[in-house]
Amino acid sequence: MQRITRIICDNHSEQMFLFNQYNSLLALLKPHLTERTFSILAIPRLIDDNQYIGWYSSLEGQAILLSEVSDQSHKAKIEKTLQNRINDIEAAVKLMSITAEQQAFISSWLPRIKSLGNHIYVINDEPVIVNTFEDPILPVPASVIPTKSFWRGWYFLLLALLLLGLLGILWYLFFPYGKEKPVITDAEPVVNHSDKEKKSDLVVKLEPESILAPTSKNCITREEIANNSDTPQMVMIFDNSASMTLTLLESQASINQYLNTDWYSMSQQEADAYEKRMTRLPNRLSSSKKVALSSIDKIQPTVNIALVTLSACPIAQTTSFYHYENRGKLKDKISQLNPLDNNSATPLYSGIKQASKMLDGVNHDDYILVISDGEDNCTKANICALASKIAAEQPRLKINIVDIAGQHKIDCVANKTGGKVYIAQSPIQIVEQMNNAVSNMNISKPICE
Repeated sequence: MQRITRIICDNHSEQMFLFNQYNSLLALLKPHLTERTFSILAIPRLIDDNQYIGWYSSLEGQAILLSEVSDQSHKAKIEKTLQNRINDIEAAVKLMSITAEQQAFISSWLPRIKSLGNHIYVINDEPVIVNTFEDPILPVPASVIPTKSFWRGWYFLLLALLLLGLLGILWYLFFPYGKEKPVITDAEPVVNHSDKEKKSDLVVKLEPESILAPTSKNCITREEIANNSDTPQMVMIFDNSASMTLTLLESQASINQYLNTDWYSMSQQEADAYEKRMTRLPNRLSSSKKVALSSIDKIQPTVNIALVTLSACPIAQTTSFYHYENRGKLKDKISQLNPLDNNSATPLYSGIKQASKMLDGVNHDDYILVISDGEDNCTKANICALASKIAAEQPRLKINIVDIAGQHKIDCVANKTGGKVYIAQSPIQIVEQMNNAVSNMNISKPICE
C-alpha cells in the first residue's frame, strides 16, 4: 500500500462521521468487487496521532492528478476507464445479497463516489478516487429528445396553465395589489447573546480608527436591514496551498530553512519526522480556519458571502453566494479545506479577478477579504495592475488582506483598492488581525436590541 496524499483531520466535525461511514462502505463492497474494480477507491487511514487522514492505494507507481494529464486523448481514455469502474460497482451492488438497510446505505454513497468534486489520481493509467467527503456534485444529464409521450403532455400543461390563471384571478379579487403588506425579510436575523456577554481575551483592537466615538451608533436596527436595498456582499479568498500547513510555533528563519531543505540528504524516517514537526498544530491553515469561522458569525445577516479557494493552478475555485440561513454550509466548506498535496499552489491573480467579477462595487459597497501567506505562483500576470483596474472600474470595492507570513508580497492589492493589510504571524495575531480586517469593512455591526 502506498500513500497518495494526506489531509488535515478535524476530529470535531462531520468529517470524522463520514470517514467512519466510508470505511464501513469499503468493508461492505470489497467482498463483492474484483480487485481491479475495488482499486479505484482510495482507502483512508488516520495517521500522525490522528492529526491527518492519509489516502492509500494498493496500486504501485507515481500518483498524479488526472487534471495534470496534458494529453487530452490519454486523459479521455482514463476518464472512460473511471466511468467503466463506477459502472461495474453499480452493477455489482444490484447483485449483492444484502439487507435493505445495507442497500440503502450503499445507495446513499454512490452519488459521493461519482461526485465531480472528488480528487482523481492516476497511477499507471489506473484512476483512483480520493473522496472529499463533501456534498456530491453530479454531472448535468444530457438533454433528452422529446418523444410522442412528451407532446401528449402538452394537454396536461394547458390544464395546469388554465388552473394557474384561475388562481391568479382569485388572488387579484381577494388580495388587491394596492393593499399594504407587511415587509418580509429573507432571513430572520439571529442575535448571539453569548457573544455580547463575554469578550475573548485574545481580541485586541490594534488600530485607533476602528474605535467608534461614544456618539456613534455601533449597531444596526432591523428596520435598517429591511429597508436597505444596497446591501454589501463579501467574497472571502482563502489560501488552501501546501504552505498553509506550516506551523505557527516556529520562527520565520526556521521556516525558511525548512523550505530550502535538501530532502535527498535525509532518510525517509528523518524527513517524515522533520515534516511532522514543521507542520504541527497550530498551523497557518488550522488557525486561519478557526478564526474565519468565528468572523463569519459576526457579519450582519443581510450580507451574502461567497468563498474562493486557492488550491492549484491554473484557476481558483469559487462557490455561489451563501445567504444567512445557509452560512452553516459555508462554514462546513471552510472547515473541510485542506491542500490537495505537497504540490498545491496559489492562483491568487485568478482568485482576485474572479472574486471582483462576482461583486458590484459600483452602486454599493462590496468587500473582498484575502487570507493568504504568499504571492501567486501560477502566473506572471501583474497583480498590481489588476488591482488598479478593479479600483478604476469598481471604486466601491475594497480589498483587505490578512498576511499570514508577513511577506508584504501583495500589499498593492489592498493599497490600490482602499483596503488595508493586516500582518498575522501567530495564533493571537491571527485572531486580532482577522477581527480588525472584518471590523474595517463596516459589515459586522450587531443587531440593535
